[in-house]
Amino acid sequence: MNITLIGMAGAGKSTIGRALAKRLGYTFIDVDHLIRENTGMPLQTLIDKEGDSAFIRFEEEAILSLEQIDRSVISPGGSVIYSEKAMNHLKKISKIIFLDTAFRSIARRLPNARKRGIVGLRDRSLKELFEERKGFYQKYADFSIKLKGRENIQDIAEMIVEICFEESN
Repeated sequence: MNITLIGMAGAGKSTIGRALAKRLGYTFIDVDHLIRENTGMPLQTLIDKEGDSAFIRFEEEAILSLEQIDRSVISPGGSVIYSEKAMNHLKKISKIIFLDTAFRSIARRLPNARKRGIVGLRDRSLKELFEERKGFYQKYADFSIKLKGRENIQDIAEMIVEICFEESN
């Protein structure tokens, strides 16, 4: 079994994902890292040079390349929900957990959001993106965890373990 964490940039996908992978003895897969490896460019440079739709295509390709994996925690970028093909693939290979993090926490964690490599920030504010994406995250999630931003990382990892493994019993 694999577990995918989805949510906005700054939701804690990488931090929680690493803790969860360690707790389960799973491999941690950071999709943003795969994109940087595949393109040789930082995410913001890729968006600036190629545009949002090209970035989404690179993200989709990176996710579709995750085929013969098991016992992995996958952390895709927040824009993954713009690719139905990528999300359907993730649904097929993993349980999807939406880290439903309060906007206040996201804004606090992303003081330089425009330099972070976030798809859609050219045309919209971080708050508008947050509102737009929330419905997509909920649509694709098998489970949602509401986070206020001050929770203990280990406690969240444990909560995800309980959700994922109680369901399969």
